[in-house]
Amino acid sequence: MISMTALLGAVEQGLIYSLVALGLYLSYRVLNVADLTTDGSFTLGAATSAMLTTLGHPVLGLAAAILAGAMAGGVTAFLQTKCKVQPILAGIVTMTGLYSINLMVMGGRQNLPLLKADTVFTWAEGLLGKQFGTLALALAVVLVVGGGLTAFLGTQLGLSIRATGDNKDMVSASSINPAFTTTVGLCLANAIISLSGGLLAQQQKFSDSNLGTGMVVVGLASLIIGEVIVGRGGVARCVAGVMVGSILYRIIMAFALGANLGASNLKLVSAVIVGVTISLPALKSALAFARRKREAKKSC
Repeated sequence: MISMTALLGAVEQGLIYSLVALGLYLSYRVLNVADLTTDGSFTLGAATSAMLTTLGHPVLGLAAAILAGAMAGGVTAFLQTKCKVQPILAGIVTMTGLYSINLMVMGGRQNLPLLKADTVFTWAEGLLGKQFGTLALALAVVLVVGGGLTAFLGTQLGLSIRATGDNKDMVSASSINPAFTTTVGLCLANAIISLSGGLLAQQQKFSDSNLGTGMVVVGLASLIIGEVIVGRGGVARCVAGVMVGSILYRIIMAFALGANLGASNLKLVSAVIVGVTISLPALKSALAFARRKREAKKSC
């Protein structure tokens, strides 16, 4: 069992990490691009946000994190669309380069503490109380971003991005530039992911050069769990599923920690969660087929 404090913390982090899953939903599901920039852009957002927070500008830090993430996504898009690099390789190249850039942003340090700095979460706790201030702010940001993404994907540009992911050749034949829509989609996806990193740095009061390691797995796990539970349908339903999946994923990880599995085993737990979740649709289909087969035999 876990304490109420640990459960509340898991929900708070689930909300913050749900932005990573939202970014991956945009790149992986909507654009149909396997973008591995995620690990680097998440850390970039954390580093940018932390550095400006130490200077007394936490809100500006989050805005800069969004801009920095969009620029990282733009580099990946440029490699894909102009240099004709495979999407996976383009993401790896950008992610590798971002490791050095993240160190530069943090002044050459591996980690940057924010213990004495005011963050947006300390302000929220001052207004709403220490117990629910962080939760309220994280929920508000996620709802604004999720609602904004849902509305954007319903616009003409958003529909063009969705069409690009469905059929790039058809989009080209319709006088829509797929390079432009891909660039916009990847910039927006990485901006959202970078915002998540910026929020996490201010919530945990530190940034680290390895903070984004494995973030693709975390985001995909949240995305898949949400799709299994909520189902796939319209954009609003998918966005809601991403949020639910991210919170559930963090709660499962909190139970794993509460069961004394050890922090060193969390990556294994994460891999098992992803593997089981991915297998659920096939398992459900197999069970349904077996049930129909038994019913057919009984009726004979």
